[in-house]
Amino acid sequence: MKTAGITKWTMTVLLSAFAFLGSATAQKDQTEEPTAVLNFHVVKEENGKPVRSAAVIMHPVNARGKQDRGGLELKTDADGKASFDGIPYGKLRVQVLASGLQTFGEDYDVNQAKMEFTVKLKRPQGQYSIYESHPEDKKDDKSPPPPDPNAKPQ
Repeated sequence: MKTAGITKWTMTVLLSAFAFLGSATAQKDQTEEPTAVLNFHVVKEENGKPVRSAAVIMHPVNARGKQDRGGLELKTDADGKASFDGIPYGKLRVQVLASGLQTFGEDYDVNQAKMEFTVKLKRPQGQYSIYESHPEDKKDDKSPPPPDPNAKPQ
């Protein structure tokens, strides 16, 4: 008879525990922060063609503007598209890297249930050298003005 009493008591405790866990899970779902679906379309700026296998890297950004730990990396498909469902609302740093193209980086505020981003990647720019002439740059003439011929010596 003792074994039947223990079994009955054990079953009661287990059922109570499962009921408690079920209600805790239901409460967590109600208070869970909202998430968004993000869709990315990565194209070349020069001709609008899709960039396949580009890395789309997402990092959360804290209130001070610093990148938090953790993150997620996606790869674009043949149409230059990548998407992810379940990004929490808030600041998000997005970087896009693709071979032979300039790296893209921007911070976004995720505040809608579904957001679309088109990223246009540029060709690499040439390096700027101080040893080459750059006629397009304005010259800031910081040399002193010529002496006034009518000025009296001091």
